[in-house]
Amino acid sequence: MAKNVTLINQGSQVILSNGLVQLTISKPQGLLIGIKYGGMDNLLDVKSNESNRGYWDLNWNVRGDQDIYQLLRGVRYSVVSWNKNHAEVSFKSMYDPSVPGVRLPLSIDFRYILRSGVSGFYCYAIYERDQGFPAFDLVQTRLVFKLRRERFHYMAITDEKQRVMPMPEDLLPSRGKQLIVPESVLLVNPINPDLKGEVDDKYQYSMDNKDSGVHGWISSSPIIGFWMIYPSQEFRNGGPTKQNLTAHTGPLCLAMFHSSHYIGNDMLTQFQEGETWRKVLGPIFVYLNTTSDASKAHNLWSDAKKQRIFEESVWPYDFLSTPYYLEAKDRGSASGVLLVQDRFVSGSLIPAKNAYIGLSAAKTQGSWQTESKDYQFWVQTDLRGNFNIKNAIPGVYRLHAFVPGFIGDYLNKELVTISSGTELQLGNLVYTPPRDGPTIWEIGFPDRTASDFFVPDVNPMYVNKLFLNSPEKYRQYGLWDRYTDLHPNSDQIFTVGANTPNKDWFFAHVDRKGPTSYLSTTWEVRFNLNQVTKGAYNLRLAIASATRSDLKVVKHSTRLISTILTYVNFLVLPHPDPNEP
Repeated sequence: MAKNVTLINQGSQVILSNGLVQLTISKPQGLLIGIKYGGMDNLLDVKSNESNRGYWDLNWNVRGDQDIYQLLRGVRYSVVSWNKNHAEVSFKSMYDPSVPGVRLPLSIDFRYILRSGVSGFYCYAIYERDQGFPAFDLVQTRLVFKLRRERFHYMAITDEKQRVMPMPEDLLPSRGKQLIVPESVLLVNPINPDLKGEVDDKYQYSMDNKDSGVHGWISSSPIIGFWMIYPSQEFRNGGPTKQNLTAHTGPLCLAMFHSSHYIGNDMLTQFQEGETWRKVLGPIFVYLNTTSDASKAHNLWSDAKKQRIFEESVWPYDFLSTPYYLEAKDRGSASGVLLVQDRFVSGSLIPAKNAYIGLSAAKTQGSWQTESKDYQFWVQTDLRGNFNIKNAIPGVYRLHAFVPGFIGDYLNKELVTISSGTELQLGNLVYTPPRDGPTIWEIGFPDRTASDFFVPDVNPMYVNKLFLNSPEKYRQYGLWDRYTDLHPNSDQIFTVGANTPNKDWFFAHVDRKGPTSYLSTTWEVRFNLNQVTKGAYNLRLAIASATRSDLKVVKHSTRLISTILTYVNFLVLPHPDPNEP
């Protein structure tokens, strides 16, 4: 039988309990300093300062100035609601334009919810700007949990990405060697000798938003699972393909809401002088489970995946005490069929199967990828191109999509207005990809990845065993130098009709390592066109990602052939030495 939820104000702390989980939170700061569960008095790192256990933080700047890191602390504590079944507490930090000085121009109300009979707790925040607030850029904001370092050693992100992790001490100079990338450490003398010779880097554990519904850790003695569950992705910036951090050596478990990782300044949430704004970030659900049978420890991961499915099924929640978070009855939906018209592939309309389609405030093709202020609502089409976007917040949106196998971005010409309690029937929608004629030859498949290109084996000196037999082997450290190992003196040459992309087209266009610096590389594509109609032909390049890069394309004609039509999928990685251009 579920026990009642209790709330005790005890000096500078508030203690919430439901008989399964007990939370200890500082007040009015709102720092989560203790989580008691499953026989462990505190799941959070007791060796860390109370301000460095469970906390909200952000990075921001005044337009053009250096970034400021800020740990969020409330100045006003209140009990929003409390009865035997439910408790919700609030911690507010308020911005007052009349107070001089450089301060974060946001008012933030972050909250925790504990419910009767629920093995976990909910966290969300309301970010607001009002008239009179100065301009600034929001770079990143997140929720962080630092777990007991002597207990939580096993991390799980997906079925394939699970491992025993290094200890935080292993990243120190006495046990590890920092590599070219500052976050990458070669484990020279780790506490766990089985990890010796491996590379650890927090970015190796990143995931696309669309793939990151649950991640977490499993402890030993007692065996407890600590899981971060996203019931929805609607409040995260950048849409479904935005990559974010999940968990990494610490042991740390993160909920990333807004970030500029992998994209940079184009991803910043920029606010103008006096611009008003409000957004509810979350709730996310911190799920806790346990077992007394060590042989069944892995079942905690399976159980967490089931819990994720349940949380998604009951989204949007109906127990939040704020008018700014809308329940299902106050939301709307949109449905339709997405088709592709490409006469060079088929004379009939082609179902846009497995396409991603979503509502976003972004106004131009593809701009949903850098949209950061508003909510986005994405789903995947079925094999016939059908889609149903449920529980969208009422408003005016543009409808965006991208279809595997076809280049470009779909943008519906008409604005889409979502109304409360209604389903908008959009009918048949037709995407016509950019075309100038039939494809004469192509390298790769347009799916916004480099998965069909050649990814080399990692240098044995820099291995992370997690990715040795993984579809994400491209996350291994130092693969840019493997290009030099394979092509020490001259660059790769791809001959159409003779070479194959997964064997002969390196997955990233990178520099070659020289004696003292990195040198630019020039890739060559050779082809024969014996029978071709005289006229103009276009070369198309689809770039999956590019950072600190300078890509130039030069045509090299022979006889009367001067230009071509192709699809080439480039992934341009950042230069490994930040001091080099």
